[in-house]
Amino acid sequence: MRFLHTSDWHLGRSLHGVDLLDAQRTVLRQLGDLVAEPPDGVPIEAVLVAGDVYDRAVPPVEAVTLFGQALGWLAEHCTVIVTSGNHDSAIRLGFGAPLFTDRVRLCTDLASVGTPVLLNDEVAVYPLPYLDPDAARLALATGDEPLARSHQAVMAAALDRVRADLAGRLGVRSVVMAHAFVVGGEPSASERSIQVGGVDSVAAETFAGVDYVALGHLHGPQRLRSATRTVLSYAGSPLRYSFSELAQPKSVNLVDLAADGAVTVTPVPIRQPRPMAELTGTLDELLATDGYAEHWLAVTVTDRVRPDRPIDRLRSKFPHLLHVGFAPAGRTEAAAPGLPAAGRSPRELAGDFIAHVTGSSAEDVELAVFEQAYAAALTEAGVG
Repeated sequence: MRFLHTSDWHLGRSLHGVDLLDAQRTVLRQLGDLVAEPPDGVPIEAVLVAGDVYDRAVPPVEAVTLFGQALGWLAEHCTVIVTSGNHDSAIRLGFGAPLFTDRVRLCTDLASVGTPVLLNDEVAVYPLPYLDPDAARLALATGDEPLARSHQAVMAAALDRVRADLAGRLGVRSVVMAHAFVVGGEPSASERSIQVGGVDSVAAETFAGVDYVALGHLHGPQRLRSATRTVLSYAGSPLRYSFSELAQPKSVNLVDLAADGAVTVTPVPIRQPRPMAELTGTLDELLATDGYAEHWLAVTVTDRVRPDRPIDRLRSKFPHLLHVGFAPAGRTEAAAPGLPAAGRSPRELAGDFIAHVTGSSAEDVELAVFEQAYAAALTEAGVG
């Protein structure tokens, strides 16, 4: 049995104010092409989307439209199983789920935890919607008392249901879809924290007894270590969502479950619609740099004095510039002033401000200009 594991599409997301919908359409079209024509000709029986389909609970209309298109591309060739993530509204994402009983399965209801989607009576896929502890500790409790308010407690309860159902399915392989931060995972800057009570993690051993765990939430593709035979893997996001992901190879997981019990995970690279890079230097050095006209770019300008119109000048050279930061060369952290502002002269306050902005002591000529401007302002206001 072969299936494709993906997650964290975040449809509707922007990057430093730039709409990513066209880029998202490009990478999802690649998933559709991959399912239509697998790399070695072995058919893909299912696509598993492990949460965070949308970037926010109320997605823009264009994002909903793209999701519908992507489902069409994939469901034309195989079964598609989708779970909700912490960014999704489970109710909105799961709308119409009872009507999609063949090729498309939208699994967002906590009441369905422990109920599998069966693929050819060979593989039981257990789709777990995002288990928010505040809701899941009540929905998954077996008695009158709610579970502990933690990701570990609710995930453990969900896996108890999975193992109980699996015990009656001898010879059937098992897959769990989960959206969580599992211990050992390496986060990126673009993920939203799911901390509850100061804890956001689940132990890998919680999933013992399952063949493969298709994880979502972390944007970097990675396989986790476990003391059990269970294979746990994050497919990661198919598109880069922050400059912290610049070095991450974006991919989806092609997973083969062999008859002898072996699990083989093959990452399939996803071509990025646009390369990404970070550059650092003075404005003149940056403007003399070639080769980045097609990149999404983050730039750090190191001039001692902030140049005139730096963003406009850089964007004329780099049309896809997304972010400009300033870090003057030789900058040091200015010491906190010893007196409150009310007890200090305007010249001292100006010196502190310049030091804070530039990272170095103000020059006499700068302070002189400030004093002249300050005196002119007082004169105009009729003060002094």
